[in-house]
Parts: sequence; C-alpha cells; structure tokens
Amino acid sequence: MKDFRNVIFILVVVLFLLEMFVMQQDAKNELESESNVTAKPIVSLSTFALHDIAKHIAGESVELVMILPFGVDPHSFEPTPTLMSKIYKSALVVYSGAGLEPWIDGFEFKNRVIDMSEYVNLRELGTNEQERHGHHDKPCAHSKIDPHYWLDVQNMILSAEIITDELIKISPEHKDIYIANRNGYIVMLKDLDKEYKERLSSCKADTLIVNHNAFSYISHKYGFHVEALSGFSPEAEPSAKNMARLIEHIREHSVSTIFFESFVSDRAIQSIAGDTNIKVDVLQPLGNITADEADQNLTYENIMKINLRKIAKALECR
Repeated sequence: MKDFRNVIFILVVVLFLLEMFVMQQDAKNELESESNVTAKPIVSLSTFALHDIAKHIAGESVELVMILPFGVDPHSFEPTPTLMSKIYKSALVVYSGAGLEPWIDGFEFKNRVIDMSEYVNLRELGTNEQERHGHHDKPCAHSKIDPHYWLDVQNMILSAEIITDELIKISPEHKDIYIANRNGYIVMLKDLDKEYKERLSSCKADTLIVNHNAFSYISHKYGFHVEALSGFSPEAEPSAKNMARLIEHIREHSVSTIFFESFVSDRAIQSIAGDTNIKVDVLQPLGNITADEADQNLTYENIMKINLRKIAKALECR
C-alpha cells in the first residue's frame, strides 16, 4: 500500500513538473511573438493621404499609425496622451504641415520627423477673391497657404518619393520592395492625372460650388473655378451676402449640384439647395475619410475617382 502511494506521489510530481514546463514554453513563445511584433519600426502619419502612400509602399514591413482617427475633422483634431506617446516612440513621423496640425507646436519628437509641406508645391489663397476662385495664380495682400496640397497628383508623387526614401533609411533590408511599390504607386497617380485631364477637358459649365474651398489645387490644375460658401475656413459662418451671391449664380447659370464635406455642417448648403431646388452631394477633400469609407477599404485612388465622377457630372463634361 505504501509503495502504491509513493507511485501516485511521483506521478503527481511528474505531471506538475510537466505542466510547469509547458507553461514556461508557452510564455516563452508569447514573449518571442510580442518581440517580433514590436521589432517592427513604428511609422506615424497625420493624414489619410500620407497614410495611403505609406501603406502601399511599406506594406506589413512597419507598424503604421494613422494619427488622425477615421471620421474626425483634421482641422480641429487634438491627439490623446496615449496617441502622443505612440507618436513619440515612432521611428518616423510624417505630418502634413501648412498649418493643418496645430497640435504639432511645442511637441518634442524622439526620432525622425518630416513636415511634408516643405517638400511639395503649395498654393496661396487670399481672404477675398482667391478664396472663392481656386484658379487664380497670384496671391493677394493677405494670403494663406491652402493645406490641401495632396489633391494635386504631382504633390502626391513628391510625397511618395520622400516617404520611400525615409522608409529605406529605417528599414534598408526592404529597399528593393519599397522602390518597386513606389514605382507602381506613381504609375497609378500618373494614370489618375491623365483620367482627370481627359474627363475635365471639355465641360459646359466652369464653376463648382462648395461649402469651403478645399479644392483649389484640383480647380487650378484642371481649369475650372470654385465658388465657396464660407471661403477658406470650414468652420467660418457664411454671410447672408455670400449666400445671396451664390443663389444668384446658381439661378443664372442653371447649376445642378452643390457640394459639402463629410466633416462640415451642411445646414447652409441645404438651405441654398432648398431655395434653388437643386441637388446636394459630398466631395471628399481627403484630409481624412469617414469610418464608413474606412470600412470599405477605400484608397486615395478610389476616392479621387469618385470625386472625378461627381465633378464631371456637375460641370456637365463630355
């Protein structure tokens, strides 16, 4: 009987030790797995357009962080302390610049940081005529920088080249992949530019009406005008005089559609549409996208093509 108890005791000890060994192995595997995940350099980008570039070029080789949550207006966003910590730890931070991210002021970055607005071609807008007409070349006395430069395909090409160079610096082992992906992305952008030129080359109308002028880069590049309800700032309240001016323009030129943005109140635009009995639609300036657009995995290319269809229809292009 005593020998039997000893056997049972030994078996219990063996089973206990075996269980401890399995648990240790599992813990070791978990740590190795976590180490592999965190071994990827973190790359943080402040806007959807910049994130789209990095996603197509870097793929899964880095941990990409979209600083601006989907569905949030980029003009008024403030990052949380948790997000600020993530940004601080990033091997590379790329922000849009041109005044779009006021939260940048005073922030100390740990590693490499790029203000993309320093590498692209920017447009200046004034407080009067140039806010309403995106086709003007020369800024007036009180000019502002239009931060929506990513709507110019050439600026996206410049941004893709800069981001590729920076990715190579932090992950040189992926250089060939990055260059190949960049080349493919640039081909897509050039095709997009060609499609815009062809679709907007011959249009009956020449003026697009929007709630605020986020589209001067497109209008300047492809030769049409922009009339903006509230000028440069999306938060600005439209004046009664400006609303009356646009209503008169709509009636005089038989405008079919006016546009607003996803993150801006459409109350004034809807009021004008009600008074003039015309359609209201959304144009996407691509500083950010909605949560629904993110769920559909829409890309910069997808949304630019959607915008093109809407612009071409509103301008009655052949």
